[in-house]
Amino acid sequence: MMRQICKQILTIALWALLALGAQAQAPVENIVTDPLTGVAIDGYDAVSYFISPQPQEGKPDFEYSWGGVSWYFVSAANRDIFALNPTIYAPQFGGHCTTSLSRGYLSDGKPRLFVIEALKLYFFYSTANRDAFLLSKGGTISRAGENWAYLSKGLAVPASEPPAAAPSSEPAADGAPVAPDGAGDNVQPH
Repeated sequence: MMRQICKQILTIALWALLALGAQAQAPVENIVTDPLTGVAIDGYDAVSYFISPQPQEGKPDFEYSWGGVSWYFVSAANRDIFALNPTIYAPQFGGHCTTSLSRGYLSDGKPRLFVIEALKLYFFYSTANRDAFLLSKGGTISRAGENWAYLSKGLAVPASEPPAAAPSSEPAADGAPVAPDGAGDNVQPH
């Protein structure tokens, strides 16, 4: 009898530990960060997307905290420009994949898969998602903005500053066809 009670207590304790472990898992963040370092957009300099042919990796020497996470920059000048108005340079939808958002779910965008459209930075999970975006930019941005409004409510918001998420004013197009996987990493500003 005593042995059975001990087994039950151990079983209950094990289930309690597993439940606590599940709750302790890191929530999905409002701003996409590197899972190892916690740095926004995998340490890439957000300003460099707009002024360089390719995005550049920032340095911890030029760090700025915004949105509850650290952002790295290649120079003090880029850091200072970002600090003046982060929403201009930060990726839209916190760096989550724009096409995935338009389809109703969250996935982290990859900083090397991006498009600058109407002076806004968008990230994508895959080249196929980026290609689908290029086929229906306005519709994808519009649907992503609508879905971001409710999907982002369930995300962890570490600071009072929300990430950039303003949808484009372009008219919505019906349906976004999915293109096959393309080559290359990025598309330059239009």
